[in-house]
Amino acid sequence: MGQLNAGIVPVTPFQQNCAILFDEEEKRGVVVDPGGDVDRILAALRNNGITAEAIWITHGHIDHAGGAMELKEALGVDIVGPHEADRFLLDNLETQAARYGMANVRNCVPDRFLAEGDTASFAGHAFEVLHCPGHAPGHVVFYNRAAKFAHVGDVLFHGSVGRTDLPGGDHAALMRSIKEKLLPLGDDIGFLCGHGPGGRFGEERRSNPFLV
Repeated sequence: MGQLNAGIVPVTPFQQNCAILFDEEEKRGVVVDPGGDVDRILAALRNNGITAEAIWITHGHIDHAGGAMELKEALGVDIVGPHEADRFLLDNLETQAARYGMANVRNCVPDRFLAEGDTASFAGHAFEVLHCPGHAPGHVVFYNRAAKFAHVGDVLFHGSVGRTDLPGGDHAALMRSIKEKLLPLGDDIGFLCGHGPGGRFGEERRSNPFLV
C-alpha cells in the first residue's frame, strides 16, 4: 500500500471539485462526486494511469451526483453513498438539470447507501463514514484516520460553510455536524471540499467567521 493522494477535476458550471482519491503506488482509487463533464474525469484517470474502483457520492445535489450514472456506465463500477436521506434529491436530478440547462444528467441510483459508522475503502485505504446533515439531509463525510484527511463535500469550506437554503437544508443541523463530528477529529486534519481550496480543521476553528 502506497501513500494516499488526491487530484481535483473542476466540473459543471458550479466549478465543483470532483476528486480522484488514489493510492500513489498501486494507482487504484475512487472518483468522489462526479457532477458532470464525465469526459474530463475519464481523461484525468487515463492521463494519470489511475484505475477507479468505485464512485463515492457525498450528497445528492446535481453538481455532485449529476454525472454519476454516466460515469458508472463508462467504468463499470458501483456508486457508493450518500446516506439514504438524500434519495429524494437523487430521484430528481433530471428535473434539476432542466432548470439549470445541464445536459447528460440522469437520476442517480446508488448501489449502496451509507450510514454513520460504515466504512468505504480502496487499495487498503479505509475511510470512516460520518453522516453530517445540514447542507443536505443525507450528506456524508469520508474520513481517513491514518492519513489525517477528510473529504467533507459541502459541509465545510475554507472560510465558510455549506449553504442551507436548498431543499432539506438545516443551518442548526449543519453547525452541529461541523462542531460535533468534524472539529473534534483534531486541528491537524486536512480536508478537501466541494468548492474552492481545502484547508485544516484547526485553521477553520480559529478563523472561519461561521465558527468563531
